[in-house]
Amino acid sequence: MTLAARKMQPLIVRSITDQLYGVLREQILSGALPAGQPIRQDTLAAEFNISKIPLRETLARLEQDGLVKAQPKRGYTVCELTSREAEDVFKLRLRLEPSAAAEAALLATAADQKTAQKALKELETAAKQHRTDLSNFNRVFHLSLVRPGAGRLTLHVIETLSVIAERYVRFHLHPLGRDTRANTEHREILAAWLERDALTVETLLVEHLQDTLEDLRTELDIKQPIKATLQPEA
Repeated sequence: MTLAARKMQPLIVRSITDQLYGVLREQILSGALPAGQPIRQDTLAAEFNISKIPLRETLARLEQDGLVKAQPKRGYTVCELTSREAEDVFKLRLRLEPSAAAEAALLATAADQKTAQKALKELETAAKQHRTDLSNFNRVFHLSLVRPGAGRLTLHVIETLSVIAERYVRFHLHPLGRDTRANTEHREILAAWLERDALTVETLLVEHLQDTLEDLRTELDIKQPIKATLQPEA
């Protein structure tokens, strides 16, 4: 085997892992792999015609995202949606995201502003099309408001929280009209962000995230995890 061939192997494996990650992540977010569902590694390896090496890498990555968990002698299962985790995730977002977005508004370049505008436009288009992956567009928009001013560690933490929150956002947006309300709030936040009105950005984003948390408190059973399969947003 030539040196060039040896260098290409990790790229090929990474490509397989990335593709598998995208497929399994969407299946979990959509509810095709419901909460509590065991991940059958032998079945998946046979279905995708791959070895278990990229599959293990993918499952480790999904575990970091908080979407699956490893259990001794039982392998991996899809994590439950719980009110406790929703509280934890959104309270952390409330502590970090509004102030980070406010700072980013002051530091954003013209290119950063165009990126945020594009992200909102794509989110609104996805909402009109009733895309089942709407929460992904929502996450991209929120991160576009934070990225220009956040430090490396702060951004990493916010990105991680956003990934974990995505299933809850999808669950939250399911009732009719929620995506319309959310987009109205997004437009107000973006307008203030583009005007570099840091105080208003922080205030509006706190209200936006707090409203989502309040809705989730109502929808999620206080003591029991949600096990029902999620449905696409209406």
